[in-house]
Amino acid sequence: MEKLFLSSLFSLLLFVHSVSAYTTYNVISFGANPDGRTDSTQPFRNAWSSACASTSPAIIYVPSGRYLLGHIVFHGGCRNSDVRIIIQGTLVAPYNYREFSNISNWLAFQNVNGVSIYGGTLDGQGSSLWYCKSTGNSCPTGARSLVFRDSRNILINGVTSISSQKFHFVLDNAQNVTMQGVVISAPGNSPNTDGIHVEKSTNVRIVNSGIRTGDDCISVGPGTRNLWIENIACGPGHGISIGSLGWSLNESGVKNVTVKNVTMTGTTNGLRIKSWARPSNGFARGIVFENVRMENVRNPIIIDQNYCSSSATSCPHKASSITVSQVTYRGIRGTSATPTAVKINCSVAKPCTGIRLEDITLTYQNQIAKSFCAHAHGIAAGLIKPSSLAIHISDYVVALMLHIIVKCSRVSALYFKDKF
Repeated sequence: MEKLFLSSLFSLLLFVHSVSAYTTYNVISFGANPDGRTDSTQPFRNAWSSACASTSPAIIYVPSGRYLLGHIVFHGGCRNSDVRIIIQGTLVAPYNYREFSNISNWLAFQNVNGVSIYGGTLDGQGSSLWYCKSTGNSCPTGARSLVFRDSRNILINGVTSISSQKFHFVLDNAQNVTMQGVVISAPGNSPNTDGIHVEKSTNVRIVNSGIRTGDDCISVGPGTRNLWIENIACGPGHGISIGSLGWSLNESGVKNVTVKNVTMTGTTNGLRIKSWARPSNGFARGIVFENVRMENVRNPIIIDQNYCSSSATSCPHKASSITVSQVTYRGIRGTSATPTAVKINCSVAKPCTGIRLEDITLTYQNQIAKSFCAHAHGIAAGLIKPSSLAIHISDYVVALMLHIIVKCSRVSALYFKDKF
């Protein structure tokens, strides 16, 4: 304990020393009011403009209190590449969701370089919009709480986001981003409140964070490369999803994604890859899911290439041409909330290839769970429960079983090959 205290004190001293050369801009001095009722939108804009215009590294300081903010876009083109936003208070969105009727983002950073956000809470006050949606009335889509677009060298450290109207955090065409110590909270029945959405972004790390929400804890969209996700507690929510992919014919692929040391608790899905059943030249490859603990998860492992969202007015019924390949599941353990814990439902037009299962143990009500597989091939290694996993290769059938406990519910395809 003493060593931990000394280490934390040393880190704090280093931080204080490192910011001593920074010019500090306190939002209070620009007229921001921490009473939670007075609109502080313009003072925050002015603080950003001053920090961005500074030729030396800058700090925007937000003291304790609640700051009511409307829609803001923090534009880049700054004269320095090190702006730190240190938040001790809470930023609050308007309670009246119709103020964002034609706005997709609450707070957005556009074309910035070298922005860091430390601490604080973002309160999207989304409950009234969620209620509106639950009634079936005509409601706005909702605003995403914090978006970085066309930006690079970003750090989000120790930020809490609660009750977002829609997605909590979005990285869109961002490079070299670290998110750590993030806490996200929304009820399990809050619609479209994805925790973190990443698309068209490269070299992103999401670590040491807890996400409780009503949609995907983390969703990965087209064009994402080199994404590292580690030490995440997810649930409630819809798990960690790659996709949905394949809505557009010409779509950038997803590759080199690692998800490890994750706990899923009470989520509707665990580790999911999903694509629409329609033509597309996109792909998902080089995906690793490792050391994941499932606790009462409805679909612990799922590849769904016939995806259709519940909100879609009509579903495509063509074959998905998204290429899913080189996907590894290693050390996936725990309990399923449904009898079928593994669902690998790949495209008849583009079967999944290079699916690798290693050391999988999933149970349902203290029994080994079932699996469903179609149009996939790969390798099973180590202890696999459920271990009879069907795959589709060519037009002949071979059954090579390893640790067979329960047969796959679909046998119109090949079983995974034992590597031994």
